[in-house]
Amino acid sequence: MENPVGTQAEPQADTQANAQTDPPSPHLLLEAVPTGTPLDWPITDSDGTLLFACGAILATTDERKFLFDNFHPHRGDLLNAATQPEPEPQPDHSTGKLTIKDMHLTIGALIGVRSQLGSGAPMHPCRIIGFAPNHALFVTPPLQNGRILPLRLGENIEIVAIASHAVFRFVCTVESVCRAPFDYVVLSKPGVIRRLRERKSIRVHAHFAVRFGIGETGDSYEGLGVANSISTLGMSLSASWTLGAVGERLRVAFCLKSAELQTMIETTAIIRNVQKGSAPGEPSIHGLELDQLDAAQQMAMKVFVFDRQDDVQYWSNGLK
Repeated sequence: MENPVGTQAEPQADTQANAQTDPPSPHLLLEAVPTGTPLDWPITDSDGTLLFACGAILATTDERKFLFDNFHPHRGDLLNAATQPEPEPQPDHSTGKLTIKDMHLTIGALIGVRSQLGSGAPMHPCRIIGFAPNHALFVTPPLQNGRILPLRLGENIEIVAIASHAVFRFVCTVESVCRAPFDYVVLSKPGVIRRLRERKSIRVHAHFAVRFGIGETGDSYEGLGVANSISTLGMSLSASWTLGAVGERLRVAFCLKSAELQTMIETTAIIRNVQKGSAPGEPSIHGLELDQLDAAQQMAMKVFVFDRQDDVQYWSNGLK
């Protein structure tokens, strides 16, 4: 009679041999990430974005939980993340009187509209759907609370336009309000066009990792947060603990990825407001102003915001 044990031993040995040759998975489980001791390997998100460098320390289990709640941690030494060379940003050489061509507006560009008489009134969003040879604009009807905003023929309206590289403001006259073959509005050639300061222009939703360090100076980062929204010079940062009081400074590092740029930003930030978690374990939200951005970093911030025109969180009424 054949020994059944002997016949099963061979496949088991093969299985063990295969297990030894299988490469380790880069995907991390919560229990595999230590707290209170330096990491033996870097932690990245699933797209290769660095979250914690090798040797960094996750101080508490709350910070580790925050990491897994907001990201998809992987071992960076096992994850082959594709990186792209960073294109050189193009400087802005526009001078003198601006024209519609100088704004580089495109079909589908988001614009905000309000009556010129309604100083301080909120902007109502609509989109550019065409250009006439005489530089008149065809736009979708602006919406107010989900309904078409009534416009009068001959009315002057103020427009804020988000272009590919800047934000502009100008005034147009309503030349026609059309209902067929669909609803659209014809606006006159823009009047005097002014380039706006991008600061506090718009804020868009975001979700990316931000490493932070306490204080203005230092060579390392103490923790990890997530950017909930971003403007061209600031962000809303969520962290597992309160990072400081209003007016204090942090060091922050994050990677911005857009269709045209991939830029690593390391700079300092001023805490402008803090919203502490209402219950134990809830994250704290920090309003940060990034105060030391060079020209390349400013361009990366603008491109990131403008690429996300469809995800505008709010319009500012304080543009100057």
